[in-house]
Amino acid sequence: MSSEKRYFRQQNPFIVPTTDGKLIEEHIGQASTGTSQYSVAHMVAPPQWSEPHQRPEFDEVTIVVRGRKRFEIDGDVVELGAGESLLIKAGARVRYSNPFEAECEYWSVCVPAFSPATVHREEE
Repeated sequence: MSSEKRYFRQQNPFIVPTTDGKLIEEHIGQASTGTSQYSVAHMVAPPQWSEPHQRPEFDEVTIVVRGRKRFEIDGDVVELGAGESLLIKAGARVRYSNPFEAECEYWSVCVPAFSPATVHREEE
């Protein structure tokens, strides 16, 4: 019988350095636990935040906890509020933003795990 525990308790998520005021805490993933199959991150986007378009090689599920978040996906615009979720499939051209007056708190799950090498952000 293996003595290795079959669970992991994250008490110190990896804080991703940002320059745009957004808080990113990776709980499970490549930067925090070396996990490449999936990543789970908690985020808080400040009012008027946005990032460039991207075309990730991973599926991404977003679950909004508080506030609202805007998604531009292959030309469509979708806005989520608290308690709503969205799956964006790999290969979609997407832009995330919070053009609203309040913070937006959300969780993100990426399969496979988020990686700077596979997000493919466009130059602004």
